[in-house]
Amino acid sequence: MEEIKIIKSEYITSAVSKKTCPEEILPEIVFVGRSNVGKSSLINSLTNRKSLARTSGTPGKTQTINFFKITLNDRREFYLVDLPGYGYAKTSKTNRALWAKFIEEYLSSGRDIKFVCQLIDIRHEPQESDLKSFASLIEKNLPVLIVATKSDKIGKTQRQKHLNAIQKALGVDAESILPYSSVKNEGRSELLDVITASLIK
Repeated sequence: MEEIKIIKSEYITSAVSKKTCPEEILPEIVFVGRSNVGKSSLINSLTNRKSLARTSGTPGKTQTINFFKITLNDRREFYLVDLPGYGYAKTSKTNRALWAKFIEEYLSSGRDIKFVCQLIDIRHEPQESDLKSFASLIEKNLPVLIVATKSDKIGKTQRQKHLNAIQKALGVDAESILPYSSVKNEGRSELLDVITASLIK
């Protein structure tokens, strides 16, 4: 069986309302996480593109829902959907409330969301905003894969301890958490396997 590879990835649009989401219906894999957790870096790592998603040292930089169209070597296509980061952001409470409303609208819109990757920094226990986001996704009956980012920042002996802390805080099993390093591309092939398996359903 031929190894599944991403052969094309392109930015499609930045949506600010349900009406501005792409009209073309494709399966959607959604990325969500706290500001500065490494969503853009992970998207660039997964697609093997240096700057498909713009990275920034400033938390809260992504202020729209960004759609990227991905084509696999077996010609299947899907969207990677990058949501604005929750938690800290250099913006007003009014703007944050608008983002929250739009994200809620998007997640409840009936689009073909296959699953949600919730990114959590492996170095820290899930914070209150992580727990709230996770609970909200489960409430919507959306499948969630926890992606523990920045796994290269801690030693392998510490890694399991930190993964156990995330597992305990969220009440999930070990198979629901995937350690990922965008710097070393660790976890990339595993994440691609999960994505391609979800497209069959």
